[in-house]
Amino acid sequence: VQLQASGGGLVQAGGSLRLSCAASGSTLSNYVTGWFRQAPGKEREFVATITKSGSSTVYADSVKGRFTISKDNAKNTVNLQMNSLKLEDTAVYFCAARGSRISVMGRTTSMYAYWGQGTLVTVSS
Repeated sequence: VQLQASGGGLVQAGGSLRLSCAASGSTLSNYVTGWFRQAPGKEREFVATITKSGSSTVYADSVKGRFTISKDNAKNTVNLQMNSLKLEDTAVYFCAARGSRISVMGRTTSMYAYWGQGTLVTVSS
């Protein structure tokens, strides 16, 4: 599966942004998918993950209550709605998918086999 992230940009603190990750080569209903982010000078960190069917989600504590991950299987996309953005949310955001035989959600980068290119989110004061 190939992944293509989009939707990043510049937003003021307190604002909202919606990221989208489009899949090609396979359908996302066959994959556990997730979003990660990497701020300048920092390691890539877990943001959110969602099951193959989209019925269950897990979030990092830092984004819980503000971000929502969802799947649109008709459009073959996984989305990340980001509300109440903070300066510390500034990062390059990556979508990722686990192997198709794996059904368990994961929080670490090593668990994900497929990665899209990043999309930059900049939150300004």
